[in-house]
Amino acid sequence: MATPPRRLFLARAVAAGASLAATAAVGYGTATTLRGPVVKRVTIPLAKLPRTAHGFRIAVVSDIHLGPILGRAHTRRVVETINRTHPDLVAIVGDLVDGNVTDLAPAAEPLRELRSRHGAFFVTGNHEYYSGADQWVDHVRELGIHPLENARTELPGFDLAGINDVAGQTERAGPDYDQALGDRDPARAVVLMAHQPVTIHDTVRYGVDLQLSGHTHGGQMWPFTYIADATNPTVAGLERYGDTQLYVSRGAGTWGPPVRLGAPPDVTVVELASLRA
Repeated sequence: MATPPRRLFLARAVAAGASLAATAAVGYGTATTLRGPVVKRVTIPLAKLPRTAHGFRIAVVSDIHLGPILGRAHTRRVVETINRTHPDLVAIVGDLVDGNVTDLAPAAEPLRELRSRHGAFFVTGNHEYYSGADQWVDHVRELGIHPLENARTELPGFDLAGINDVAGQTERAGPDYDQALGDRDPARAVVLMAHQPVTIHDTVRYGVDLQLSGHTHGGQMWPFTYIADATNPTVAGLERYGDTQLYVSRGAGTWGPPVRLGAPPDVTVVELASLRA
């Protein structure tokens, strides 16, 4: 039996509307990505932070994902966004790249222009190990950025530590908390850079005050939001686990299609607060 003309018209109209809505959503999500990250600001009190370090500002950026689609112009947008915040320190929390140094060194070059009072620091993400983590650790050092490979440095008022990503276990270079934190002064506050939020439970056991992470992209877009929520203790924002706080950035780039829906890219300025101020 032939479909009545009215019903056929309605079916075609619904299909066309759905197609237009999907196209509009993808277009909007792509434009959101290519405009560059927005700036978020969050104040995080740390019990051990001295009054002299009250107001210390860390520009946190993760998941820049330089590659065939997001290249040098993307890096420049990220760098300019960070520099406009005039941070005390820059923390690059993994997944900087999707490719090797030979192909992506020009795209990474604007990172040399990062500006902050105490420098820029970097820890590996899982994607660095897909590309060759050692070459990228060496290259970011050439760009004036300090890699923290299961290591720690003392800053005015607190320690900054970093652990390798869990993906490094395949190369016998995974996270080593003892190496990063074993001999520290427990009276000093410590901020830990760790790419994946899933390390938070180990972080709690080591008495870390604040963990800075990325990896989730805030879900990036449906249906990946469900996967991110199912596989990470925190998808985005600030949460407390025991005496440790965890902040997860939505990241500045994308994995796969350069589309973000409901999870715009960000650079977060974390302002540390002393309870003694």
